[in-house]
Amino acid sequence: MRLKTRAFLKAYRAPYARKKFPLMKKLHIFTSAACNYIPKVRMLFNSLREFHPEAELHLLLADAPTELLDLSKEPFDTVTSLADMEVPHWQGWAFCHSIVELATAMKPLFLQRLLARDDCDKVLYLDPDMVVFSRLDDILQSLDEANITLTPHQVSPEQTIDAIIDNELSSLKHGVYNLGFVGVANKEEGHRFAAWWAHRTYHFCRAEIPNGLFTDQRWIDLVPAFFTGVAIQRSSRHNVATWNITTRDMTRDVEGRYLMDGEPLGFYHFTGFDSGAHKVMAVKNAPGNVAVHELVKWYEDSTRSLSQDPLSNVPWAFGTYSNGTKIGGVHRFLYRQRQDLQRAFPNPFDASTPHSLLSWMTRQGPLEYPALFDPATSAVARVAMAANVGLIFDPEGTQPSGVSLGYRVAQIMQSPSEAVRLVRRGYEVLRTEGLPGVRRRLG
Repeated sequence: MRLKTRAFLKAYRAPYARKKFPLMKKLHIFTSAACNYIPKVRMLFNSLREFHPEAELHLLLADAPTELLDLSKEPFDTVTSLADMEVPHWQGWAFCHSIVELATAMKPLFLQRLLARDDCDKVLYLDPDMVVFSRLDDILQSLDEANITLTPHQVSPEQTIDAIIDNELSSLKHGVYNLGFVGVANKEEGHRFAAWWAHRTYHFCRAEIPNGLFTDQRWIDLVPAFFTGVAIQRSSRHNVATWNITTRDMTRDVEGRYLMDGEPLGFYHFTGFDSGAHKVMAVKNAPGNVAVHELVKWYEDSTRSLSQDPLSNVPWAFGTYSNGTKIGGVHRFLYRQRQDLQRAFPNPFDASTPHSLLSWMTRQGPLEYPALFDPATSAVARVAMAANVGLIFDPEGTQPSGVSLGYRVAQIMQSPSEAVRLVRRGYEVLRTEGLPGVRRRLG
């Protein structure tokens, strides 16, 4: 099925198309985060300034701009917010996502934007909770020949049952390649990859592991099959984290530099640090390794004061309705499950009128989906509803319902409450859109 959004992905590149006489090519590096994470973003970009001063550094802001951010005092060169990205129906699209889902969904769209620049040679993405400890020339050299470069979560098999469960099984659920890093060369295949990835995250960037989805990451398992010139970085010095430290030996040399299996540490991934999970897993997976625990303590000490930074306390712009009411997970889930709601409320954040999405969620939602709005049964109801995978965002109505009348009859026979729900939903649509709307929306 050819979706209308593909036209957007093609048109999205047009304003940034390469000119006939390109400028001097250079390296571009970016990360994606909300305002409250900018203090940690500085740690990443300060390390990049030290080891790659030739690169242009970009912050992709999965948030609204804030006056607290003074670009002249930051270690990055540009800031681009979601509103600057010219994403179709961006307000409804943002509403569909949690903060992590949105930050990851935006990545390939911005990758396209950078690849289309006249001065772009290569693009690297690094997660905001990473720090670089030496130059990444081996990665950049790989992109001289390759089109895309990836880092697997693991590059060596685990040796114990505990480690297999913790690390290898986790990779099977979340994705073989860690999308805290990706490198792309400004070549035709790189553009083709970015467009494909952007299309997938625009429609399917959600954390639903039972459905084979983990934000932007699981899609990348398909990349070696779909694209040519894919380099797999198997060097143990890159993307080091608690999920692979069991098979790597971290030490420090006489000058205090961190080494991984005798090579300079490239970049370390401090994922899960705020929750305390990183420290717990470091103790479990690297017991007695002095260098690992010194590194973890260094990051802990370096970030301890970050909570005092005013930016750390900036609330996420897409976390509430316009009247300040917090947007619950059920509201986001139901909005992305129902394309008719997406079309009826193109700006779902707006709660200024009686006929807002918030009003619908408050009054109509619990009537149609009592189990979903009941805290005692909500989790089970969400899993059941999410099992029927569809487009996460489809305001243009490109997706047919795919639900037959026979299937609906079977549902009603098995569950009388389903009949009540369908009648209520049908009445609502009939009242607002007439019989054509009932036929179109009921699925």
